[in-house]
Amino acid sequence: MQSYNYSQRQGVEEISWERFAQLSAALAEKLSNTGIEAIVGVARAGLFPAAVVACALRCELYPVRVTRRVNDRVTFDHPVWKVGVSSEVSGKVVAVVDEIADTGETLALVAGCVMETGAARVVTTCLISHSWASPTPDVVSLVTDALVVFPWDKQIYADGRWQLHPELEKALALQRQKTSR
Repeated sequence: MQSYNYSQRQGVEEISWERFAQLSAALAEKLSNTGIEAIVGVARAGLFPAAVVACALRCELYPVRVTRRVNDRVTFDHPVWKVGVSSEVSGKVVAVVDEIADTGETLALVAGCVMETGAARVVTTCLISHSWASPTPDVVSLVTDALVVFPWDKQIYADGRWQLHPELEKALALQRQKTSR
């Protein structure tokens, strides 16, 4: 599966800030009995649920940056490292948290590096996962194959005004084409 292949999506799942809070709380509840001692949040958008879970479980948050994007445009076929894993995870049970598992590649890459850094155990965690993500996250709040619209991705500020994110605009057009057939 190719990341950002929006033609694969089935419908649209718009996530409000309130729904985001509910899904993040569900992640914290599911992780509460796993012995998590630290959170590694995948920047950028994975830091939203990672921060909520870290606060809820009262454990440290260590951000990493792994991305396919440059200046918010998909540039790489595979995720590249921008900010690595903190040595503070050594010996700890760590939850790696991202907002979505599309292909599963980012979670697997970060989890592998966390283990190499000496974590006692790693639990991969996502707010949302697509059914085709491989490997699948260990803990997830919602599985959907819809085009997911997060509240932080809906609009951008450009040319002096708020406007629909261009990538989202194209993805929504693909979904409309599919439903009009």
